[in-house]
Amino acid sequence: MADAAALAWVRDTAPDGTGFIRAGSGAPVLLIHGVGMNAGIWQAQIELMQDRRELIAIDMLGHGNSPLPPENSNLSDFADQAIRLLDHLGLASVSIVGHSMGALVALEIALRAPSRVDSVICLNGVFRRPEALAQAVRERAAALGSHGDPSAIAATLARWFGDPLPATLASAAATARTALEGVSAQGYARTYRLFARADTEHVDRLAELAAPALFMTGSEDRNSTPAMSAAMARLAPHGQCLVLSGERHMMTIASPEKVTQHMMAFLDAEKDAAIRPETAAAFDAGEFRRALGSFLTGVTIVTTVSAEGEPRGFTANSFTSVSLDPPLVLVCIAKKALGHSAFSTSRGFAINILSESQKAESGIFASKAADKFASVAWQSGQTGNPLIDGSVAVFDCGMEQLVDAGDHSILIGRVRDFTHNGAQPLGYCRGTYVTPGLSQEALAAAPHGAEVGAILENKGRVLFFETPGGFHELPAGRGLGSPKDARSLKGCLAAKAVDAQLGFLFAVWDDAADPSRSHVYYRGTVTAPNPSDRQTRLVEIDDIADLKIADPAVRSMLTRYISERTEDAFGVYVGNEVEGEVRPLARAASSQALTGRR
Repeated sequence: MADAAALAWVRDTAPDGTGFIRAGSGAPVLLIHGVGMNAGIWQAQIELMQDRRELIAIDMLGHGNSPLPPENSNLSDFADQAIRLLDHLGLASVSIVGHSMGALVALEIALRAPSRVDSVICLNGVFRRPEALAQAVRERAAALGSHGDPSAIAATLARWFGDPLPATLASAAATARTALEGVSAQGYARTYRLFARADTEHVDRLAELAAPALFMTGSEDRNSTPAMSAAMARLAPHGQCLVLSGERHMMTIASPEKVTQHMMAFLDAEKDAAIRPETAAAFDAGEFRRALGSFLTGVTIVTTVSAEGEPRGFTANSFTSVSLDPPLVLVCIAKKALGHSAFSTSRGFAINILSESQKAESGIFASKAADKFASVAWQSGQTGNPLIDGSVAVFDCGMEQLVDAGDHSILIGRVRDFTHNGAQPLGYCRGTYVTPGLSQEALAAAPHGAEVGAILENKGRVLFFETPGGFHELPAGRGLGSPKDARSLKGCLAAKAVDAQLGFLFAVWDDAADPSRSHVYYRGTVTAPNPSDRQTRLVEIDDIADLKIADPAVRSMLTRYISERTEDAFGVYVGNEVEGEVRPLARAASSQALTGRR
């Protein structure tokens, strides 16, 4: 542990008037803030890193204690300022972390003086703004008002933190407001005008970036978008993209622990190693195997981001798992495909396994439509790749290997992140695998007296309704019905405002005493219920055995569900509440057959 003197903050001024903060000990890291901020905005990062790193936070020109930039400044002016500071401090080389405008300056330094830069982290960086966004930024630059203009500050905070301001971000917004109210009006205006036009400065130069580079942004940042970070990571020879879910533009002060954790993971990585901070955590092998099991030789949409920052995608069924450790999957693309160049040169891609309700999406991405993504709902994943909403499973991958195979290329991806649910996939497997024989449409035509229920899961928890007597019941009704039919399953769920998606059939049985009375249960997924409804509960799988359940047949069914879920080998029970058989959904297959399926 460093001593107290080493951890002390030092506010100082360089001979050229540049203000800076110096703290900590270890390998040096230069921190460069964005427009309107100052060196103090890095307080949380300094406190979290100073026992392992020497931190130098600079006041960029026109901010904090530093002098104004030239009236018509360039990125080189800001880069030269930082290099002069490194010379003054006697630092031969540093890692650089830049936020927003600071990210542009960080890249400029790395490109102008590569021997001075060990690695670069660009937080919420801008790159090739779309024309509408670029025009909005130019208009804001042209309309800059007087110092501390309350309306301009309010508009800036709304873009950064949201409007209305979430209570959880109030403290971060207050910190940003203080900085904006204290910045030099001239310094802010001159820097912002440069920021408004500098997003294309490195388009033709990023391929020359020698240092390892991490481009990190938030999934909700509408101005420094995930597509921008993905495009920069693709162009940089040693670049990678990391998108933090739920974060916005000022994530450095809104979620400092999360951001700093990823910064340190990157900085601690060996320079000559494959840098993958987002895959540092071990995968849950069972969950990963279960997610892969969602795919029954069905239909996928494979997506990536082009060098121009545009989303690209195609429909494919040539998908398979390759390895659990490390987690690898593959997909094939024809060399004559229009998107072959984008995918074969990409640094990553995502595989979206489609549900039965996504036939239209499958058709769109199999067509030659000019803008396929305009017709589907999607969002950027952790690595910046487009993820299609409503998919049964999604695997967000970095490119592990490109294999030349005849008239196709095989894209082997290392899974960086994945999600899956219990919805029914689009398509059916050939040969070995089959799907349940009873569809929900057929069930809807069943006799009105049939009880239809569901085992609905949410992140390892099952939905129950608690009765006044302390018993727990699964959602069930007379027939599948509709949301307007209060006695049906769908009506029961609608009455409780439960958003559920039914998947595979799980059990069918008749009453032993009255064979004309049938029970049909599905398994499926559910979103978290309204927390104010105390009668609706999500119960952990391991706690189900302790619940009071009145119906012995339902209790027995749940015991089987827990067992089969653990083994990831679901079947369909057919019989009555006394005796019957579990019919498997798939015959056992050898590991060789699983590995080689197409």
